[in-house]
Amino acid sequence: MSATKREEVCSHLRHIRLELREMHQMLIKEDLLPDLNEAKEVLAQLDALLDLLSEKKVTKIKSQF
Repeated sequence: MSATKREEVCSHLRHIRLELREMHQMLIKEDLLPDLNEAKEVLAQLDALLDLLSEKKVTKIKSQF
């Protein structure tokens, strides 16, 4: 994986981790469920990250043949 892609993935993961930590704290301390839109946004970010990582795998597979 190139350095720029690696940095981009790390940045995405840091951001997602922070959002999930905030949601977790809401569940633990306040006994509240996170807003549905917030959960959907985090899921969309995870999907985007998966797509970013999947592109590299598809390229590797194509180059082997």
